[in-house]
Amino acid sequence: MNIPSESRSEAEIADYVAAEMPWEPTWREGETLWYGDRPRVVLAGHLDTVPSQGNLPGRLEDARIVGLGASDMKSGVAVMVELARANAEFGYLFFPREEIAVEESPLPEFFETGALAETELVIVLEPTDNELHAGCVGSIVARVTFAGESAHAARPWTGVNAIAKAVEALTPVVRLEPLEVENGGLTFREVVTVTRIEGGVADNVVPAHAAATLNVRYAPGRTRSEAEARLRQLVGEVEILSHSPAAPVPAGNPLLERLRKAGDFALAPKQAWTPVAQFAEIGLDAVNLGPGATRYAHRVDEQVEIAELERTFEALTSFVVGSV
Repeated sequence: MNIPSESRSEAEIADYVAAEMPWEPTWREGETLWYGDRPRVVLAGHLDTVPSQGNLPGRLEDARIVGLGASDMKSGVAVMVELARANAEFGYLFFPREEIAVEESPLPEFFETGALAETELVIVLEPTDNELHAGCVGSIVARVTFAGESAHAARPWTGVNAIAKAVEALTPVVRLEPLEVENGGLTFREVVTVTRIEGGVADNVVPAHAAATLNVRYAPGRTRSEAEARLRQLVGEVEILSHSPAAPVPAGNPLLERLRKAGDFALAPKQAWTPVAQFAEIGLDAVNLGPGATRYAHRVDEQVEIAELERTFEALTSFVVGSV
């Protein structure tokens, strides 16, 4: 955890993981590491973290590990490495650039190798509090702009205030209640959040321009185009900056039921976007299961219970199928 690895700066952590693994990579491209030979089940985890909030170095505190990446998701990566060192027969995939726009993901390049041709289940060790999180919500980042006309702030009626137009247009969005949507027997919540707003050039000038950034989370079952159309219904014309699709809840996979029983895991919806969506796009069943605490992900006091690390390790050890 004390190796800094913010997105786009994962070279050192990738080298560290490669040195700790008991085998040479089957395939490596940059910071993406793959270990496996047509496995039935693959464990996957990203090496990057969100930016530091003064929470490095990490520390051991009582029965917890506290610091940047403790929950999301170096705890999951650590479990993967220890499972490999125990010769647990999975495929192992470590990759960078997950905490940023999906357009920078290295996974599509890896998929082109055909290494997952016989894979039946992918387990992404994102933080889930050791619940089995199926599916995931899609994520859209969009910008909406507002045009006005500049004027002297002492005579605002001679201009058009772009920020005022933004406030008027965004008020219904801010007040929008979460929309509950069921998919595969699980309930996801669709939300729209205003995450940034900017405008104006000086304290005594009526602003002629304002812009807001929105983050949309939408449930499985909506296509990309349907999700973007709903956003435009809410706020009008927008510029799509990034779009990560939702993933459906896997159905009828006996390995998934075997995994659930191996750790007596509760089944819950993933109310976040994770790479399970990228695996789903190429036709693979994928779920999230990891020791990290979802309530601490991305927080300044990010942490994980040591007992949860052990629980994930033990459950996956008892689940082992296939061969590396």
